[in-house]
Order: sequence, then C-alpha cells, then structure tokens
Amino acid sequence: MLLNLFQSLARFLVASIAGLFLLSTYAVAQVEVNSADQTALESVRGLGPSKAKAILAERKKNGPFKDANDLHTRVKGIGEKTVERMMQNGLTINNKGVAGAKTEKPVKDKSVKEKSIKEPSTKSKEKEKQATDKAPKQSRRSKEEKNAP
Repeated sequence: MLLNLFQSLARFLVASIAGLFLLSTYAVAQVEVNSADQTALESVRGLGPSKAKAILAERKKNGPFKDANDLHTRVKGIGEKTVERMMQNGLTINNKGVAGAKTEKPVKDKSVKEKSIKEPSTKSKEKEKQATDKAPKQSRRSKEEKNAP
C-alpha cells in the first residue's frame, strides 16, 4: 500500500517536471508586423487591441515598417524598450526577430577614453616639459662663486 502511494507520487512528480520543461521550451510563434492582421498582432504578448489598431492604421497610412526604430517612431505609445520586448515575444519586422530588435544608438569611441587614461593630457605634458627645461635654482652664494675670478 505504501509502495503504491510512493509510486503514484513519483509518477506525478516526474509528469509535473516534464510538463514544466515542455512549457519552458515552448517556442513563441513569429508574427510579422508588416503582414499580420489584428488578431495575429494581439497574440503577441505585450501588444493589446489599441496598439494593434494603431500599428495597422500607421501601416495602412504610411506603408510597411522598415525596422524596430521605424516602428517605435511612427506608432505613438510604443517606445524602444516596448518594441524590444515585443520582438522577444515573437514580433518580427521584415523577418528580423530579436537580433534586429535593438535600435541603433551612437557608439562612443572607447579608444579616445583609453588614450586619455594612458597618456597624460597636453597641458600636463607642457608642464612636465617646462619643469625639465628649467635649470635648477641656484642660491646667491653659488652664483657669486661662479662669477668670482
């Protein structure tokens, strides 16, 4: 009797773990923003009826979206982070998914920063040069001794 209870509990646990595993690896269906209808757009997590309508209206008015940046600039109420999140949840733009989700931002040149850390600035270089160019100060007595016959 106790053995049957233990076996039932073990089967339940194994089935539960297997079910959770299957749900965690569930692939999100891809929805292309330039060809999807309202129902398909609403199936994307984070995209409700009002945003789906706004996307459809903008697409109809000004044509297909080029990229994530184009989507968030043309549709009011959808920001960069929202577009990225929707793309992680299955939205694609011109068949580009999560990899193309991030909008391009200007990249700062790290080499300039590294150079300023490694090399002293021009002002400090000038000060160092001036310090080395100057002769050491002489006392009045040593000057007198030099000039003496």
